[in-house]
Amino acid sequence: MSDHIPDLTKMISDTPRTDAEEFFPCESKYKVCEASFTRHLERSLNAANDMIRRQQLLNARIKKLEDGIVLQMQRIHQLEAENDALRADLLLWNEKEVK
Repeated sequence: MSDHIPDLTKMISDTPRTDAEEFFPCESKYKVCEASFTRHLERSLNAANDMIRRQQLLNARIKKLEDGIVLQMQRIHQLEAENDALRADLLLWNEKEVK
């Protein structure tokens, strides 16, 4: 490991793996990369995109479950309120019967 502090004024590449693999073939003025390397990058990209798609599907499923829980809680509160009203009616009815 180097104790060297990098020069903060230099641009850091957003493609370091490709930069490390590129070379000038023969007397070409253009740099290229091996096809096997670019295939590896494409497979990595496809795998990352697949993971993102699966995470989005999971997030959508979680959202549906959360929405279902909210609806169930609202129904429970409604039933509890109705139960409280029925209990009050029953108490009043019992008081009238006792008199």
